Amino acid sequence: MFEKLKETDPEIYDAIYKEVIRQHDGLELIASENFVSYPVLEAASCVMTNKYAEGYPGKRYYGGCTHVDEAENLARDRAKQLFECEHVNVQPHSGSQANMAVYFSVLKPGDTVMGLDLSCGGHLTHGLPLNFSGKFFNVVPYFVDKETEVIDYDAVMKQAGEVGPKLIIVGASAYPRTLDFKRFREICDECGALMMVDIAHIAGLIVAGLHPSPIPYADFVTTTTHKTLRGPRGGMIMCKEQYATDLDREVMPGVQGGPLMHIIAAKAVAFKEAMKPEFNEYQKRIVENAATLAKTLSDEGQRMVSGGTDTHVMLVSFLGMKFSGRKIENRLEEAKITVNKNTVPFDDRKPFIASGIRIGTPAVTTRGMGPEEMRQIGKMIARVIEGRNDDAVIAAVRDEVSALCERFPLYPELR
Repeated sequence: MFEKLKETDPEIYDAIYKEVIRQHDGLELIASENFVSYPVLEAASCVMTNKYAEGYPGKRYYGGCTHVDEAENLARDRAKQLFECEHVNVQPHSGSQANMAVYFSVLKPGDTVMGLDLSCGGHLTHGLPLNFSGKFFNVVPYFVDKETEVIDYDAVMKQAGEVGPKLIIVGASAYPRTLDFKRFREICDECGALMMVDIAHIAGLIVAGLHPSPIPYADFVTTTTHKTLRGPRGGMIMCKEQYATDLDREVMPGVQGGPLMHIIAAKAVAFKEAMKPEFNEYQKRIVENAATLAKTLSDEGQRMVSGGTDTHVMLVSFLGMKFSGRKIENRLEEAKITVNKNTVPFDDRKPFIASGIRIGTPAVTTRGMGPEEMRQIGKMIARVIEGRNDDAVIAAVRDEVSALCERFPLYPELR
C-alpha cells in the first residue's frame, strides 16, 4: 500500500509512514480518538472521493450519482436502524458543522441558547464566545455543582426559567457521568425550549445500551462518527420527522456544498460493523476499561473529576497545583502516552494551559487491551505525573509503553 505515493511524493509518504509508527508505538488515550477497522480505512480512501454529489439521493445537482446514492442510502438506513430515529442526515463533514446546521435551522442570530460551560465539560460549539455559536447567538452557560462536579438539574431548571432559552444544548466533550435526557426534556418543556443533544462522545455506548438514548426525548441529536462509534471522521444529525426538510436544506446548501462521498461510504461500513453483537461487547470493554483506569489513578493518589467515570472518559484534576495540564500532557507524550490537556470545573487557567488532563479508553480497547493493561497504564501515568521533573522516570515509562504496545500490534498491514 502507498507504493505509488512513496515514488511520487516521498515527503508526504514519510509523514504518513511515521504517523503509522507513532500510532503503533504509543498509547492513544485521547478520549475523542479511536482506530477505525481496516475496511473503514479502505472505504475512506476509495474512488468515491472523485464524485461531486451536491444534493441528496435521487435529487442531485450533478449526473452520474447512481452509485454514490446507493452508498448514502445505505448509510442513512443503517443509522436509522442503529439509533431508532425518524430522520437522519449523514452529510455533515464534522460534528461542528452538524451542530451549526441544527442551530441555523431553528434559531435566528441573537436568540438565547443554553449550553454546558466549557470548563465544566462542554464543547466549543456549545457557546464558546470565540466560536461561531457564541458569535451568532446569546449563549448562557449552565454549570456543574462545585462540590459534586456533576450537573445539578434543579439548578438548570431554575436558570432556564429565568433565561427563557429557545434551545437547550445537552452533551459534552469532557463530562464523565451519565446524562439524564428525560430530566432535560422536562426542563425544556417547562421553559418552552427546543432540545438538542450532542452525543459525539457517547454514540457507541448508546448503540450498545450502555448509556440512555436521547432519541425519545430530543428534537435533534448530533454526533460525530468517530470516537466510540469507531467510524471515519465526520458528522451526522438525527431529528424528528417534522424538522427533516428544514434541517436537510440547512445542511446543503445552508452550511456546506458537496458531501464527501468516500467518507459517507466509510460511515456506512462503520454503521454495519456497529450492528454486530461483538460491537456491544467491545463497548462494554471500553466502559470496563475506563472504570478500571479511573480507579487505578485514584488509588495512585490522583484526583478524578466527579470522583470517577460512568463512560469512556475521565479527567484528572491539578486544580490548585503549581503544574498545569499542558506540562503533564507534554511529559506523557515524551513517554509515548498521548492525552490532552483539558480544563476542569471552575478552572482558573486558560484552555491552552488548563488544570487537568482528559483520558479515554476507546483506542486502547480497540487494540485489545483489558483491565490488567489499564492498571499498568494507570500506574505509568501516575508515575509520570509524580516524576514529571525526572527524565529517568520518563525514559523508564517510555520503555514500558513500547513493550506493552508490541504485545498489541496495530495495522500490521501498513507496517
